[in-house]
Amino acid sequence: MHAITYDRFGAAADVLRLTELETPAPQPGEVCVTLRYSGVNPSDVKARAGSRPGVTKPPFAQVIPHSDGAGEITAVGAGVDPSRIGQKVWIWNGQWQRAFGTAATHITLPAHQAVPLPKDVSFETGAQLGIPGLTACHAVFGAGAVAGETVLVQGGAGTVGYLAVQLAKWGGARVIATASPRDFALLRDCGADAVLDYTAPDLAQQVLDANHGKPVETIVETEFGLNIDTDTHCIAPNGRIAAYGSAREMTPTLPFYPLLFKAVTIDILLIYLLPAGPREQTITRLHHALEDGALHCPVDRILPLSEAAQAHERVEAGQRNGAVLLDCQG
Repeated sequence: MHAITYDRFGAAADVLRLTELETPAPQPGEVCVTLRYSGVNPSDVKARAGSRPGVTKPPFAQVIPHSDGAGEITAVGAGVDPSRIGQKVWIWNGQWQRAFGTAATHITLPAHQAVPLPKDVSFETGAQLGIPGLTACHAVFGAGAVAGETVLVQGGAGTVGYLAVQLAKWGGARVIATASPRDFALLRDCGADAVLDYTAPDLAQQVLDANHGKPVETIVETEFGLNIDTDTHCIAPNGRIAAYGSAREMTPTLPFYPLLFKAVTIDILLIYLLPAGPREQTITRLHHALEDGALHCPVDRILPLSEAAQAHERVEAGQRNGAVLLDCQG
C-alpha cells in the first residue's frame, strides 16, 4: 500500500514522506478498508509537529498520521461477518494509540471502528465524522436533548462549530453563534438564529439580548480559557459548558464562586476517549441528522495523497472553509 509516514517531529514538508508498505492483513476481529479519503484535523497537525507538552519524539518508530477516513471494506479477519466485504464505512480513532492511521491507501483496524455509512452519505462527508462530527454531536447532546433550549456555539465558523450549529438547530434549540463578521452570512444560512462578533467587548450582554434577556442552557466552547468569563455570565443555572479546545489559554483561571452558585457543569471533551455507550449514542444521533438531510459537511480542499504536506500546511494556516481531505487513491 502507499502511505504517508513520518519518523520524527518537524515541519510537514520536512518530515512527511510517501512510502510503500505491505498492507496489513486483518487479524481476528479486524477489517481492512480501502480508503477513499483521509481527513486532516488540527490534532493530526499538532501531533506531527510535536507541539504537545513533554513529548519529544513520535510514540512509534514509523507513524501513518490521521484518525479520520472513509472507504470500503475489502477484507475481514476471523470472527467478522464476511458480508461486510464491500460495505462503505467511515473510520474513528484510526491513529489513536496506533501507529498506522488513515493517510494511506488502506487501513486495518478493529471492525467496530469501521462504521457503516448511512445511505446516500458520501465518502467526503464520512471522512469528517470521526473527530469533527462526533465532537460536535457530543458537545451539543452530551447531556441529552436540547429541544426548546438555547445553545451558544463559540467559534461557530470552525469545522466543529459549524457542525454544532446545524446539529443544535436540528435538535430543536435556539442557536446563537459567535464568529468573525466575514462568516455571519455562512452561519445564518446554516440555521443560526443570531450571530455575534466574538471580539465584541460586551459579548456577554449581546448574547443575553439575543436570547430575550435569558441565560443559555448549553455552551459549545472552542476557546475555554479565553471565554470562561463570558460563558460564566451567559450560562443558565444548572447549565453546561462543553469545551473541546483552549489553545490560546491552556491554564485558565476560573471564576469558581459564580460558577458554583449556578451549579454549572464543565464538560471537557476529548472524543478519542468517549466510552462505548455514549459513543454509540452519538454515532446514532449523528446518523439520524445525516439521514434527515440536516447536516452539511463542507470541504475546503481535496489534495492527492502525495501532497499531504500541503494539506497539513493548509490546516495550520487556518481561515479555511471546511475540511481538508486527502484523496487516498489519487
